[in-house]
Amino acid sequence: MTQGENTEYRIAHLLEKLASEDIAELGVRIEMRGGSVLLSGSVSTMACRDEILRIAEAELTGLPVLDDLTVAHSNAPDGPEELA
Repeated sequence: MTQGENTEYRIAHLLEKLASEDIAELGVRIEMRGGSVLLSGSVSTMACRDEILRIAEAELTGLPVLDDLTVAHSNAPDGPEELA
């Protein structure tokens, strides 16, 4: 198995782990960018983002992990919407 195949396998394993863990996160994209692994997408909370990064760093030990995850806020509006 080549280094590239090994990295692809590790990324696929990480995707499976993110889908099956308690966080069940399916909205994260993971791709190779040069010699680094980029995680992107939208997650529900900061705690979820932190957990995803923790799992990714554990699964991809030895590879630089780049974080481009955003937290989608679903807070209720703090006032009425004004229509013009």
